[in-house]
Amino acid sequence: MSEDPQACTFDVQSPYVDIAAEIFRMLSDPTRIRIILALRAGELSVSHIADIVDKTPTVVSQHLAKMRLARLVQPRRHGTTMFYRLTDEHARRLVTEAVFQAEHAVDDQPHHHSAVPRHPGSTL
Repeated sequence: MSEDPQACTFDVQSPYVDIAAEIFRMLSDPTRIRIILALRAGELSVSHIADIVDKTPTVVSQHLAKMRLARLVQPRRHGTTMFYRLTDEHARRLVTEAVFQAEHAVDDQPHHHSAVPRHPGSTL
């Protein structure tokens, strides 16, 4: 296992611990994880995100509003259409690592450890 060049150096008493827990709570919803996975490729309209995650635009908008307050996504209005993008790469990386961990919980040999993906639609 290689060491992360940006390893966490925060102390257990860091004021960021409580905020980090809030971020994990925000990401504990499957729809929000799917939204982040959808936004990995870049900015999308609410209706496009809704199509990708198979939810109504109203439901997606409600999730995006919460994610915006948590500073996970940033909105942009173009006419009457709202577009969203990830604020930075950290939410994408958190979700990717969580899905990788989920693979370990399910598969004896997770595909992210091999050169050839074994699961259709896995483009993490």
